[in-house]
Amino acid sequence: MAAIPEARRANSAGRSAKSESLAGHLTRTLIIWVGGVWLLSVMGVVWYVDREINNNFDNELAEISHRLFDFAARDLDRESQARTASQPLVASDPLFSEDLVLFVVKDADGRVLMHTAGDEHRAFEVPLKPGFVNNGAWRIYTVQHPTRPLYLQVADPLDERREAVNSTLLGLIIPLAAGLPLLALVLRNIARKELRALQWLAGQIAERSGSDLRPIPLPALPQELQSVGDDVNRLLERLSQALDVERALAANAAHEMRTPLASARLRLQTALDHGLHRSDVEAALAALRTLSHRTEKLLQLSRAESGASLSRQPVDLATLAGLVAQEFWREDEARARLDLRITPTEPQLALGDVDALAIALRNLVENALHYGCGQPVVLEVMAPCTLAVRDFGAGVSPQQLQTLHQRHVRHSAERAGYGLGLSIVHTIVDKHDGRLELYSPPPGARSGLEARIVLRPAA
Repeated sequence: MAAIPEARRANSAGRSAKSESLAGHLTRTLIIWVGGVWLLSVMGVVWYVDREINNNFDNELAEISHRLFDFAARDLDRESQARTASQPLVASDPLFSEDLVLFVVKDADGRVLMHTAGDEHRAFEVPLKPGFVNNGAWRIYTVQHPTRPLYLQVADPLDERREAVNSTLLGLIIPLAAGLPLLALVLRNIARKELRALQWLAGQIAERSGSDLRPIPLPALPQELQSVGDDVNRLLERLSQALDVERALAANAAHEMRTPLASARLRLQTALDHGLHRSDVEAALAALRTLSHRTEKLLQLSRAESGASLSRQPVDLATLAGLVAQEFWREDEARARLDLRITPTEPQLALGDVDALAIALRNLVENALHYGCGQPVVLEVMAPCTLAVRDFGAGVSPQQLQTLHQRHVRHSAERAGYGLGLSIVHTIVDKHDGRLELYSPPPGARSGLEARIVLRPAA
């Protein structure tokens, strides 16, 4: 059996070695998402930069065209006498080569009247319609003279625009791309640092075992881990309680059932050795009844200690006391001795489990009838939310009263004593957040014992 947990731990260690750490998984996921968002952002920047650069170039082209049109029209008028229809006017070269602007001036019929030097004017074979149009590697802007039938077309090479866009994007993308490895390293360190609390909590849980179910200390953890830690502590508490109940049941069974079993075995062996005598058989039956009674008490104690299925419902204590009293009144002796009293006039509603409270009250009445020395026993419902069982027997001393509710503690010569029954009562009352109060003698009496169950009122 011991090899099973070892095998489970080995399998768990093997799975841990093969599986990826949470920090690594979180880092990779963050890098993928950050990289995806970064890529979408770059695409947006590309679109925005391209649009803005093209708009700026178009604005400059339009501004140059309007300024150039006046100069071109004046040059055209000044040289009109020397120009023929087959010889369009060639514009003079600018002072600086970088100031060169390619343009043509056309009339309404599309004939070239003036153009810059070179053959680039062939790129202006576009419709005479004001506005922008692309023609191969050129961006052409056409403007019409406001008063004359003249058109000016200015060309701007698209390569310059692409170079401007590319240089701008490179200036943006290269630093961002270079920062991705640094970002991955930073995210990895952050993930490891933030997950140290989780690793610590996992280590604390791994240290717990069947022999160590201490609650895990919870320092200032994140809210999610604090919730997990609280749930684990509640689970450990339930496991510890279940193991305690199991150990207690085994210890109680070994303590309480050893003597009845030995007595029944001895009586039966005596009857077999010396013939079946009625007295021996009756003694064996009495021992078996004691064994049955002890077994019932142990099961009640185990149920009370486990707190299994304890509901929280309003319980009418007068009705509860009446039901328990009727169970005992079925026997003639108990009917003659047990008296039920309901002192308060208003219903006493307590919050609890009716079955568990009936077990506790039944144990008190049973003890009172057994140790009352034949004296009357009073079962009383008192305010507020109190059940009292009172007998007028020999009672116990003040020193004995302090340990009376402990299991296996008996202050009588007989084997069946207060200990187990009152331990059951004390456990049930404790599970109901109530109090078990013991008085010996009862208030106003010379002898006896009074046990009171004080419960919380139902809201």
